[in-house]
Amino acid sequence: MGAGLAAARGAQVLGEGLSYMSRRSNGLVGIWAEAQRQQQRQLEARARQQREYERQQRVYQQQLVRNQREQQQAYKQQREADARRRTEELDAQVATLQELLAVGCRAPAFRVTSLSRSEHLEPFAPGVLAHPIPMPDPHHYQAQGGWTASRRAQAQAQARSRFEYDWHAAQAAEAQRQQQLAQYQRQYQQWAEAQLSDIRRHNAGIAEMTTALRNGSDPEAAVEYFSAALYASAAWPEGFPRQVSAAYDSAARHLVLDWELPRYDVVPEAKSVRYVAAADQDKETARPVTQRRALYRDVLAQSVLLVLHDLFAADEFGALESVTLNGFVDDHDPATGRRAQIFLATVMASRSVFSGLNLEQVSAVDCLLDGLRGQLSSRPDQRAAVRPGRRPDDVGNGVVTHGGDVEPDLLEMDPIAFESLIAELFRAMGMQAVTTQRSNDGGVDVDALDPTPIRGGKIVVQVKRYRNTVPPTAVRDLYGTVQHAGANKGVLVTTSKFGPGSHTFAGGKPLELVSGSELVDLLHRHGLRGRLGTGEGSAAAPPAQRTSPDPRPGADPDTGDYRVLGMSWTGGVALDICALVCHGNRVLSDEHFVFFNNLRTPDGTVRALPPTAPDKAAIQVSFDALPDTADRLVLVAAVDPAVNPEADLSGFTDACIRLLDPSRTEQDRLEVSDGRSDETALVLGSFRRRAGGDWDFVLGGKGYRGGLEELVQDYGIEVA
Repeated sequence: MGAGLAAARGAQVLGEGLSYMSRRSNGLVGIWAEAQRQQQRQLEARARQQREYERQQRVYQQQLVRNQREQQQAYKQQREADARRRTEELDAQVATLQELLAVGCRAPAFRVTSLSRSEHLEPFAPGVLAHPIPMPDPHHYQAQGGWTASRRAQAQAQARSRFEYDWHAAQAAEAQRQQQLAQYQRQYQQWAEAQLSDIRRHNAGIAEMTTALRNGSDPEAAVEYFSAALYASAAWPEGFPRQVSAAYDSAARHLVLDWELPRYDVVPEAKSVRYVAAADQDKETARPVTQRRALYRDVLAQSVLLVLHDLFAADEFGALESVTLNGFVDDHDPATGRRAQIFLATVMASRSVFSGLNLEQVSAVDCLLDGLRGQLSSRPDQRAAVRPGRRPDDVGNGVVTHGGDVEPDLLEMDPIAFESLIAELFRAMGMQAVTTQRSNDGGVDVDALDPTPIRGGKIVVQVKRYRNTVPPTAVRDLYGTVQHAGANKGVLVTTSKFGPGSHTFAGGKPLELVSGSELVDLLHRHGLRGRLGTGEGSAAAPPAQRTSPDPRPGADPDTGDYRVLGMSWTGGVALDICALVCHGNRVLSDEHFVFFNNLRTPDGTVRALPPTAPDKAAIQVSFDALPDTADRLVLVAAVDPAVNPEADLSGFTDACIRLLDPSRTEQDRLEVSDGRSDETALVLGSFRRRAGGDWDFVLGGKGYRGGLEELVQDYGIEVA
């Protein structure tokens, strides 16, 4: 029993010991277990993130593949659409060729009234000059402040003084506006009278041509009128040639002409276009050769019939009894390899037979061959020629030629032919003109007579087919010829240009200088042809005007990063304001002298502008863009000898230069010296480039009795 109690007691003690040990280790195990759980959760989170990333990557790759497929599909659709559009363009081109005659027959007939010019001119539009300068309101000049009577009286006096100053300034500006408006009105009136005179002279010529057509007495008038009818037709597709040589037999009322036809390449070689995706390229399907040949032959026949239709339809005077038409292509002769006129069709059609045709229903080839008994090349694609019928040279009258792809190069023309062309130009302008004999011509190449009353008279013309600038000595020689011949005017025509020295010498004298670009413009305006070198011979810009406002509506200066120098002065003398871009006291070149016959420098950094009130002259300058070699911009004023031949600068007072930004907001005002009696030109001042690149204004004041001619010589410009 004692032993049992002892064993039980031992067991109890052991149990108590184990319980104590468990309580001591319970905190460490919990911490370790929690750490294990956190680590497990992080691993699981990373695994989830990796799985999500992999899923997103799979989605992205799937979307990328899908986008690529869609882009490839869109690209393919675009290329297919382009191919279809090209096919549609080919079909439309062929349809135009097939319908050439039908469309042309439905067009309105040409009438002589379309040659007349309307006498309606652009109305006078003075712009800002039409609006009077607002006068200051005295109610806006109330005295401000003042605690005492004397202070109030002083404030009232100051307000009154400000009002009077602004009122006088506004009155002066209004007087200036009215003066400029009147000058602008006179300029517009002169322009309008010149335009109306030109229009009425043109219309009078049309009336004379109409009378000649009715009488059948002028072969040249008939050729000119019917040539105009052919050119006026809107049925010819773009790219079709329009070259004609014609003559008119008045006795037989018979017109004979050679008319240029389109070449074989007018019919497209391709029939359709399709896109081949495997090769990523367009593939053209060739038009069957037999189809292309047949269409080309049909186009030639349609062209011949359409020319005949236009001629007979335009004959409102009964001038045509019959027409002989020879159609040619300007191509290489297969027999010689040289460029030549190869005749592919010819026909003689009488009005009685032609009027019985229903051209919109005929087969063009059958109509030409069987209906009109004409000839048409059997293989025009190989330029197999036919023998033309009666040619314009066979008629006996002068042959008139128009059109052609290449205009004559004035620089390469024979000198005698060039002089004849100038004489023809003067005749086209309504004057009488003949070339002189080459020996003993006294320096005159063309004698002209302007029949216009008052301003007309005898004109001597010298022709200079130069490539370089005409020297001033040529202008002086012309002046001597004018005086020796007792002529009213001398005209010097050149294929090149004139320097400022020549223009300065010609100023105020009965001389007119016509540069190459102006000559091309005059030729084109009067129906003649000519180009300069490799240029296209397009009409050049109108001759330069003086720096007064352009009387034609819509004349605005260019915009850009620049400053405007607005110049004003009192006095009624007419002045030319000029600018010279110089290095030291020498102008960079003749082209860097900006004046009434050279309105801008070659780079456009300095140019003359129409002035706006209160300025009388304006010059635009891009100072930052001036040539690096330029270190000064000199401004000068000179009496205009054409307007005030006896005036001097004694009336040139209260002059100033306003520095304006592109919006014409005044930024600064520079005073300049007054003019002096017996002087006709004056250096107003110069802008000089400083070391840092800024420009400072230095007042001038040097005057010249010899006018602009003496002044520019001081700056290195040669004057005749």
